Amino acid sequence: MFKTLIEGDTNIEGRFKKNIIKNFGPGSIYWKNYSLRAKYRKVKDWRGIIKGPWIHQNIIETVQNIKRGKKLTGGRKVNESDGFCAALPYFLYGYGLKNVKKIISLVTVSKISLKYALAKFHLIDLALKGSKDPIKEFTSKYKNNLYFKNIIKNINKIKKLKKKPHTQVVKKLGMACSYPGTFESSVHSILTSSSYKSAVLKTIKAGGCNCSRVNFIGAYYAALKGVGSIPNSWVKKTDAANRILRQN
Repeated sequence: MFKTLIEGDTNIEGRFKKNIIKNFGPGSIYWKNYSLRAKYRKVKDWRGIIKGPWIHQNIIETVQNIKRGKKLTGGRKVNESDGFCAALPYFLYGYGLKNVKKIISLVTVSKISLKYALAKFHLIDLALKGSKDPIKEFTSKYKNNLYFKNIIKNINKIKKLKKKPHTQVVKKLGMACSYPGTFESSVHSILTSSSYKSAVLKTIKAGGCNCSRVNFIGAYYAALKGVGSIPNSWVKKTDAANRILRQN
């Protein structure tokens, strides 16, 4: 999505779909490795045999749906955070909460994935608007909202686990990529951390699919405390950092 946005502000959805096919579809290293799965699937520890990038189920379905010309292109088999990741640059470019759902839906049409992605964007939006405690404000604002009812319930559950070690909580909630566990573990990391760095390191050490948690945690803390809260040494090691910072 970031590449799509810096190329221009017209036909974003159409160009984003083309970029998905170009970067993840047939001919890409992602698709090549996906094709190898059938070959090695019967081998013990077959995931370790395939070297290089891994394509997620939502993206596989999205590529297939785009190629078939379907109106709804997002995947529906898994409840994961690909839609949030796809829409995050779009949201931060200033398109806001009003339009973000349609971008999420280009990659996932899972109702659970949509709901949790929107909750994340509401929390980041509150942080960007100066809230001192976006999680507290979100739970108060939406406590009677039926759409976010289960998410509010889950956040309140996590608050009761604040004194528990983060790694222990992650193991309890589930270490995989899927919602609700990945969201709940992210909230626990945020509630028990005081900075971008401490939250990210804590999440990495907890293991599992920590990338699906860190993408939200990092965005949340950067929105809450500013880009200066990101360790400069980490920024220097990030390939696209200069291109991203030039967009400010």
